[in-house]
Amino acid sequence: MRFLRLFLLMALSVPLLIAQQPAPGGNSSNSPAQQTPPKHKETVVVTGTTQPLPLDEADRSVSVYDLPARVVLFGNLGDVLQLDSSVDLQPRAAGVQGDISIRGGSFGQTLVLVNGIRVDDAQSAHHNFDIPAPIDAIDRVEILRGSGSTLYGADAVAGVVNVITRVDDRPELRFRSGIGNFGTNTQSGFFSFGAGPLSEQFSFERELSTGFRPDRDYRNLSGSSETHLRTALGVTSIYLAGLDRPFGADQFYGDYPSWERTKTWFASLRQDLGSHTDFSLAYRRHTDLFVLFRDSPQIYTNRHADETWDAALRRHDNLSSFATLSYGAEGIADSIDSTNLGDHHRRRGAVYADFDARTLRRYSFSLGGREEFFGHGERVFTPSASAGAWLSSKVKLRASASRAFRLPSYTDLYYSDPANLGNPNLKPEKATDYEGGLDWHPATRWRVSGTVFQRREKNDIDYVRNSPADIWRATNFDSLNFTGVEALVEGQLPRSQQVTLQYTALHGAKAVLGTQQSKYVFNYPSNQAIASWQVLAHNGILARTRLGVTDRFARSVYALWDVDVAWTHYRVRPYLQLSNLTNTTYEELIGIAMPGRSALVGLEFCIICAQR
Repeated sequence: MRFLRLFLLMALSVPLLIAQQPAPGGNSSNSPAQQTPPKHKETVVVTGTTQPLPLDEADRSVSVYDLPARVVLFGNLGDVLQLDSSVDLQPRAAGVQGDISIRGGSFGQTLVLVNGIRVDDAQSAHHNFDIPAPIDAIDRVEILRGSGSTLYGADAVAGVVNVITRVDDRPELRFRSGIGNFGTNTQSGFFSFGAGPLSEQFSFERELSTGFRPDRDYRNLSGSSETHLRTALGVTSIYLAGLDRPFGADQFYGDYPSWERTKTWFASLRQDLGSHTDFSLAYRRHTDLFVLFRDSPQIYTNRHADETWDAALRRHDNLSSFATLSYGAEGIADSIDSTNLGDHHRRRGAVYADFDARTLRRYSFSLGGREEFFGHGERVFTPSASAGAWLSSKVKLRASASRAFRLPSYTDLYYSDPANLGNPNLKPEKATDYEGGLDWHPATRWRVSGTVFQRREKNDIDYVRNSPADIWRATNFDSLNFTGVEALVEGQLPRSQQVTLQYTALHGAKAVLGTQQSKYVFNYPSNQAIASWQVLAHNGILARTRLGVTDRFARSVYALWDVDVAWTHYRVRPYLQLSNLTNTTYEELIGIAMPGRSALVGLEFCIICAQR
């Protein structure tokens, strides 16, 4: 009942905002409905599809969050992910380290991509949030809900987060600086230019905080460079990025005053080989220095360094005006050198194919499969199928079924400390995912969507213990099922306003644990609702607000309210970011307190401004 009251309060606040705005001018059209889907939305998605598609044509549940025009309203990438009610970001500290969960899946079941290239961490999925992309370098974030292993391989069990960087040859030069409570100060910048076939973007960000409590201080430093060169062969894209994060880790992995420092280096090359083929090569190195007792590092200190190489060749052939065959191969090699985990390496390869047909601009069908080879002769096949049909010009029906898998991380297999113990005998996770949905466009500026889904998992990996006095041990479950529903209402209001209401409900099988406690899997939100509103550049005003209500499994309900506003009418642009306005006391992960009310105020200096 408490969750229901909070959600009703949130939902009722949106009509109040709408009621204060004048009605749009012009008369409504009385023309008969066309037999083709609406064309009011030009948003194109590339995640979960072999070729770019308009969002309305996607047969999977995908969300897109654009950043460039409103980047000043976001403190970090986590603020973007928290706009989606099916995403559960479980940060240990704001903007430092966090676990990304989609549809109740574990943090290891969410695959993170940068420009479609894997950047997940081989040591531990706890480091998947070490995404090598400053906020100003990001063009948009696409979130695929549900399995994506057919296209992306291991770990895409519950969903995929694809961070897509900016491609811009317009001259632009901006700097930002801000200060806030908890000793926070931030600086960031973006510079881009173009010269004929060449375009270049540079971006950096820096954030320091003394922490809202002892041993919760942190420092973030990241930078990136992206180069695009157009030739007769196609586009060459080179992306280089680095990330350095030292932070106090009190209670992060047990009842210890810990400290940790992670560093990430990432480089990728993508080369078009004509109009139908492209090649990519990526290298990622990640280091992790962990000190169990910050003031006594000699007692227990771990040093980990992992490296990953990823090479892929992709091609698509147009079989006819309505059918496309896409296929390719991928090779991945990862290794780790660790004082705790030892020295290990893995090699795996994969081939995939996907057939996509779209007829009469009303019906679509896709069938794909991926064969992945790993270990000593082990292999796994992950097929997928999806379909969509426009029942009218405003209503679309869609459905999909797919399989996915996840390999245990090196931490799952080999880690040990006074509070946690890995298991070298862990089996790969496997899952089957089903979903069906309906999209309705009641008017040009409005969209209503509903999705029902189920994920059936086998050999699920989690850390469990028999009592609080016991240590956490990595274990395979025989079976685990999640069933849920998603609902979305979004619309465009006058004066460049947008309002969105989202709700996700989850039910997970509870009997598999018996009397044991779960560290991660059973920390999912049973109910999560989000209301957001934003206005873009009305009289130079940028503003957004987010109100989220979370009812976490076997935990208390809590609500978080954020407000961000900026004035961009001149070259000197003040901005204000307010977080947790209600000063809610809450924990995303058991035993790890989160900050209360906070504010950050700053200025953006637009030396060379690009129109958006």
